[in-house]
Parts: sequence; structure tokens; C-alpha cells
Amino acid sequence: MLKQNLQLKLSQKLSPQQIQLMKLVQLPTLAFEQRIKQEMEENPALEAGREETPYDEFHEEFDNSADEYNDNDVIDMNDINIDEYLSDDEIPDYRLHANNYSDDDDDFDLPFSAEISFHQSLINQLNTFTLNDEDYLIAEFLVGSIDDTGYIRRSIQDLTDDLAFTQNIYTTDEHVEEIRQQIIFQLDPPGVGAFSLQECLLIQLKRKKQTPTITLAINIITEAFEAFTKKHYAKLQQRFMVSDEELKEAVQEVERLNPKPGSTYSNSNAHIEQIIPDFTVKVVDNDLELSLNGRNAPELHVSKEYSTMLDTYKKSKEKSNSQKEAVFFIKQKLDSAKWFIDAIRQRQQTLLVTMQAIMEHQREYFLTGDELKIKPLILKDIADKVGMDISTVSRVASSKYVTTPYGTKLIKDFFSESMKNDQGEDVSTREIKQILQHIIAKEDKSKPLPDDELAQILKEKGYPIARRTIAKYREQMDIPVARLRKEL
Repeated sequence: MLKQNLQLKLSQKLSPQQIQLMKLVQLPTLAFEQRIKQEMEENPALEAGREETPYDEFHEEFDNSADEYNDNDVIDMNDINIDEYLSDDEIPDYRLHANNYSDDDDDFDLPFSAEISFHQSLINQLNTFTLNDEDYLIAEFLVGSIDDTGYIRRSIQDLTDDLAFTQNIYTTDEHVEEIRQQIIFQLDPPGVGAFSLQECLLIQLKRKKQTPTITLAINIITEAFEAFTKKHYAKLQQRFMVSDEELKEAVQEVERLNPKPGSTYSNSNAHIEQIIPDFTVKVVDNDLELSLNGRNAPELHVSKEYSTMLDTYKKSKEKSNSQKEAVFFIKQKLDSAKWFIDAIRQRQQTLLVTMQAIMEHQREYFLTGDELKIKPLILKDIADKVGMDISTVSRVASSKYVTTPYGTKLIKDFFSESMKNDQGEDVSTREIKQILQHIIAKEDKSKPLPDDELAQILKEKGYPIARRTIAKYREQMDIPVARLRKEL
């Protein structure tokens, strides 16, 4: 049974212009420049440089004349010659410029290295061995099974099964293991092809020149790996009947090894992103001066050629359907160009207002450079101060950098939670972490401080913090527990 119901609903929706603005605000400088270039390529009505355009005075005229054009008019698309309307814009001005910002800015590109990949390096080394066809295919398959850290994360049985199903090579687990140990273990960097950390360390130790210290290290990793990882040095010393100095030298040999042999090679080929700060903060006469990177404020204008087309349409006495359709296309491009230019201006204003509020809140830090002067700050504080939504402030802070007299900083680093000290004052958790890190750096490494003692020391300094909070901050700073910080 069909029914009709009348329902009223109030909803809020973002306009396309608002969505475009939010996307532009989130972009860092390099991505923003790429977005401008993309828009200029897609919209020929948008050009670089400053130039007044008579677009607005034609807008009303076109809107009035467009009423004469309706969908009932029969238009033969074959009669429309688009070149007649675009002939003056065959080579836009922006294509004749090297950059979309001022000529006095530095114009250089970062060089890119053309290096072979980690796995290709292993294959190249594999080609130096004399192997029959089947053994080479098995070794090549094993190399392909090595992950970016240098490990094989699958069992021998799984590898043997896959060789049969994918390579049509029927062999035994023993033969695959023999190829792994005799061939793969000989490849550089040492340690690749291991199944576990223990095996990876042993491979590297066995490729070193054998000395009493290396022999002791091999025995420790082979027979007492768990006690070594837990730093039970007293048990190790008792088990292997060695002196403190002998054990210390063996442990140091192990600590020099690479637990992820593949990562070192892969990191050298990793893409290095060029950081271009969005803001600059300077200290001038004991006062702060904020400026926006000029590459975030490009000069754009609406194409004069397209405005001329509208002028021609306005002055013509007879307006054909083909002209109306061409002008309708031009109007869409001009509207899009105008919206994009307005969005860029709003982006600049949003960035400046937000960063100005952050700078004023962290004024003491920007004047002194002392990170202990960074005050507690959350996104809501800035959002309330500038009258914007929290999500907008988050977009500004998440991927933007600022150049200060003390280095280039990520803006989100100026945000932190707050805690109260023994005097009831709000202090930044960043300040507490700095003090905690300093205490741990100064501790006796032979007897590192546990979390409850760290909490007591901070309490004496005026920061009453629970032990579990100390553990949380320590984990956030990638500092291990006291037992793993112990050194001989």
C-alpha cells in the first residue's frame, strides 16, 4: 500500500566553495603550488599575475541575455567552431613562465638520485654465483620473499609449497634451507634472509673475524638469547664464567649489529620531502613579526582573452545559439576562476589569523627559544580565540611549518595538554616530558631509575604525577623501561 507523507527536515550542507577552501587550507606549500598549477591547466580562464578584469560588468549582462537561451532551442553541435572562441588563448601566459611566484625567488629543483632498489641489489649479487637453473630460481624466489627489513617472514614448508605451485619447482624443505644458508646468507648487507632476530644477529657475528670476544657473543646469542634481551647480565656472567670487562665487550659487539639489515638500504632510497615553511616568525626589537611565505600568496587573475570574448558577445546585435553555448562555457570557467581566487585569499587570511593567535599564545617561547616556556595549548583554545571551527585550526596545524630563530618547527608541536603543578598552575605536558627526559639522561646507567622513583623525583621538583603517567610519557618518548636501559 502506497502512502504519502510530508516531512520537514533542517540540515546543513557545505557549498562547493567551502569544500574547496577547506581542502586548500589543509595543503602545505609544495602541495598548494601543485594544486594551483593543476587548476590553471584545467581552467584556461585562470592566469598568473595581477591584472584587472572587466568580468563583473559582463556578468549581469550575460545573466540577462542567458534568459533568451533555453533548452528548447535546437543547436547543431557540428556548426559550433570552438576555435573561433579560443583562438586568442592558444598559448596562455602562464605556460611561458618557469614558476607561478615572483621572479626574484630562488628557482631550483632538488636533484633526485637514480639508485637501484634493495631487492634488485640482492638479485645483482645473486648473479655472481655459479648455480644451475633450478637452484638459481630457488634463490631468486627466496630473495623475492625477503621483506624491506631483510627478513623472510614465512616458514620453509610454505616456501617449498609456493615453489611447487607458482614456479613448478618440486624440491624438498632441506634443499631450500641449504640454498638459504649457503647462498642467501652470503649476500650483503649481512643478516638478510633470516627468519628471526636471533638468527639475523648470528649471521652477522659469524661473518666477522673470529676472536674470543666474537666467540663469546655467538655463544650468548645461541645459548642465552632470552637472558640477553632481558639484560640479565649477572646470569650471563655466571653462566659463561667471564669477567665484567669480557661480558661488556661481547655485549658491545652485539649492540653494534644491525637488527634490520634491509632497512638501512631501503632508507637510502626513500623519498626525501623538501620542507618549505609556510610562515616566518622573527624577533625584531624584542617584538615578534609574523609573515606568510610568498609562495602561499600567488598573484592570479581572470584571463583577459576570455573577458574580451564576453565583451564581443555583449556588443554583438545578433546572438546565435552557438555563440550562446560558447559564452555559457566561458561563464562557467570564469566563475570557477573567480571562486578559486577568492578561496586562495580566504586561505591566506585563515593561515595568518590562526598562526598569529598561536604565536601570541606561545610568545615567551618565540622570544627566548626555551622549550620549557611552551604553554599548554589545545585546538579549542585557538578556535575560540579566532572564531573558527576546531577542524579548521586542525587543518592549519597538522601539516604546516614555521621558521623561527631557533629552527623550523611543525606547528602542531606547539600544542600540548596541561597538568597542574604543586602550586596549582597549569603546565604543559611537553615541559614535564623535557624534565623527565633530562632526569633519565643523567641517571646512573648501571642502576637506572624505575618509574616509581622517577615519579618521586618529579614530585620533589613540583610536579605531582602518578607512576602510570610516567610510564605513558616514557612510552610516548620511546624510552624503554629501567631494566632495558641498564648498561654494564
